[in-house]
Amino acid sequence: MTLSDLIDRLGGKLVQGDPEWMVDAVSLSERANPFDVVFADSSATILKALSSKAGVIVLLPGVAGSYPRGKCIVEFDNPRLWFSRAAKLLAPMLPATGVHQKAVVMQDAILSVGVVVEACAVVESGARIGAHTRIEAGAIIGHGVQVGEKCRIYPRAVLYPGTKIGDRVTVHAGAVLGADGFGYVRDSTTGAYTQFPQQGTLVVEDDVEIGANSTIDRGALAETRIRRGTKIDNLVHVGHNCDIGEDVILVALTGISGSSSIGKGAILAGQVGIGDHVKVGPGVMLGGQAGVLSGKTVTNKGLRPGTVLWGTPARPLKQVLREQVMLMRLARLGWRKSSGGEVVAETDSKTIEE
Repeated sequence: MTLSDLIDRLGGKLVQGDPEWMVDAVSLSERANPFDVVFADSSATILKALSSKAGVIVLLPGVAGSYPRGKCIVEFDNPRLWFSRAAKLLAPMLPATGVHQKAVVMQDAILSVGVVVEACAVVESGARIGAHTRIEAGAIIGHGVQVGEKCRIYPRAVLYPGTKIGDRVTVHAGAVLGADGFGYVRDSTTGAYTQFPQQGTLVVEDDVEIGANSTIDRGALAETRIRRGTKIDNLVHVGHNCDIGEDVILVALTGISGSSSIGKGAILAGQVGIGDHVKVGPGVMLGGQAGVLSGKTVTNKGLRPGTVLWGTPARPLKQVLREQVMLMRLARLGWRKSSGGEVVAETDSKTIEE
């Protein structure tokens, strides 16, 4: 692809170089060749990028007074974003190999143009697969499942009946979508548990990515929904009846209990735990291992933009750190009873001064 083609599709301003320069791939500065693109978005990386062998360098506008001769320089407000989008456009196309002879596709399943079904994959009765979607080796597409266009279902992913996937969705290896939620009713007399009906649906909207070995349960009687643009890391669990908003980030080992909602643009870092019937507001940022107790609502109301919430129950990080300092100081205090029977603190020579 020529550099001018990339700029036409991604934007940016060519401030130096040949618009017809051929671009093959993106690369690290240390490994780049003349047909690669590199980027720099900080003072620490600009010199490295400019001194690399890369033919095309994407930079913030006006960061350097002059550029080395022979380099193609593109200025863009977010070089990392331009670079990432270019990587998708430059990625080699996977071959359209059709349906492998060792795949199992039921006769009434509907496969649109350009669909690939690899060896040992199963597409069950009534399933519908959109154009140019890839179902890779050993994946299971359950009865009546709908998968949109240009999706990629990696090996051994399982889509249960009642699951509907939008366009350009990526489901990585080992992910399980639409399994029963964890809902049981206890008999107080015998102590035995009976499963509450798990017969709802799972809807995954467009441009969602679901990481390897992540699990998303179907609704109990209604639906679980993952909204447009959300990105889910590996080893994440989303319980039944949840509503995950647009452009949410869920990082590895996060667990979200049933009937919870996560607002648009929220970020849940690694090992965050969400109780049932929780509401996390739009744009909320929960730091690693933060917890929200069942039935609670967490929002950014009254907080400065970008405030990270941490701890259990989740609260502003600065508040948590102040609390920890106070606890450390209290731990250093000695306690005794006064002659009047009151409990008073006594300190050693190191205490409060520290």
